[in-house]
Amino acid sequence: MRELRREGETKLSLTRVLSGLLTLGISEVPSLVHWTASKLTEEGEKEHLDDGRVLAELMELQQRYDVGEIKEEEYDRQEKALLERLSTIREAKKQTQ
Repeated sequence: MRELRREGETKLSLTRVLSGLLTLGISEVPSLVHWTASKLTEEGEKEHLDDGRVLAELMELQQRYDVGEIKEEEYDRQEKALLERLSTIREAKKQTQ
């Protein structure tokens, strides 16, 4: 009789543990979604405010112009757009600090 009771208690406690784990998982889903969304937003902002990428694109543009891959008009157009992006990034960084 004692062994039956222990076996029953073991099954009951295992059921409680599994139920607890499942409940914990379900109740934590909103927090996990919020955490994931905030991390993605944070990384997106970092990438958006990365002036190093724009500077690298400016250097690449200069190289393409120097070797004759693009004409002066195209260089001027792309350079203007990149410099505007760089200015916007730097202004945004000032506002967030």
